[in-house]
Amino acid sequence: MERVRIVFSGSGGQGVITAAILLAEAAVLYEGLEATQSQSYGPEARGGATRSDVIITDRPIRFPKVIQPNILICLTQESYNKFCGIIRPGGMLLTDSRFVTTERKVDARQFELPMFRTVMDKIGKPIVFNIFMLGTLIGLTDLMRPESVMKVLEKRIPSHFLEMNRKALELGLELGQENK
Repeated sequence: MERVRIVFSGSGGQGVITAAILLAEAAVLYEGLEATQSQSYGPEARGGATRSDVIITDRPIRFPKVIQPNILICLTQESYNKFCGIIRPGGMLLTDSRFVTTERKVDARQFELPMFRTVMDKIGKPIVFNIFMLGTLIGLTDLMRPESVMKVLEKRIPSHFLEMNRKALELGLELGQENK
């Protein structure tokens, strides 16, 4: 497997770090891969800049930070403005069309998708935006089996929120696969 370097970015409260942790955990526990996850965020509990790096590969990982991601996810304009220049040429940029206005200067396949709007239209609760985004990522990339992420969700999410998260993951997968 090619080493996949992902940077998830957004603002505090969007669940960016949680999504990164879920993905890395699914890769290790259910896909038999190596993965690391690291994070940084501003001092604010909500609204501050947030970044989480994930590396997934079938070989040992010697350095846990992502310098040049081949996948960059930006869920806010601030994160896009800050990180769009670090993407590896030919990589993939995933943004939410409601919150981010992209410029075409980035040498990457760009996916500007209505993730937040779809979550609100079909589920009605923004709390699962991060899981929807994770489903969209997997649908676009086939990075891993969706069942692996669902198994992690089943262990980590309280049972009364599980069905809403399952639906968000499935709807995100559909959006990703439709735009592949």
